[in-house]
Amino acid sequence: QVQLVESGGGLVQAGGSLRLSCAASGRTFSNYVIGWFRQAPGKEREFVIAIKLNTYSIYYNGSVKGRFTISRDNAKNTVYLQMNSLKPEDTAVYLCAAAIRALVPTMSPKDYDYWGQGTQVTVSS
Repeated sequence: QVQLVESGGGLVQAGGSLRLSCAASGRTFSNYVIGWFRQAPGKEREFVIAIKLNTYSIYYNGSVKGRFTISRDNAKNTVYLQMNSLKPEDTAVYLCAAAIRALVPTMSPKDYDYWGQGTQVTVSS
């Protein structure tokens, strides 16, 4: 079992920045894929960005490329999502997830085995 806990969400004005954290515990390994997804009210879950922890290979949703970056601290079993130039349309619950068998970063939610509870990000205009 892997437990994932997100933190760092909050309310920010458009153009501002936030850094989200995804802390993993339990059965953790450095070769997982960790992905970030988001879900706004009434909308489907949307892929944001993912990283393969041992190769640092990264896959972006085009809508966030150039604004969001992902990084990891394997010693702390934590993955970070740095979000800059935030827009009101970035408002959503942000969730991190772990894919324990994925060989490369993947955007498909069905490839992820464990999910956190999410953290709310609200961007005001």
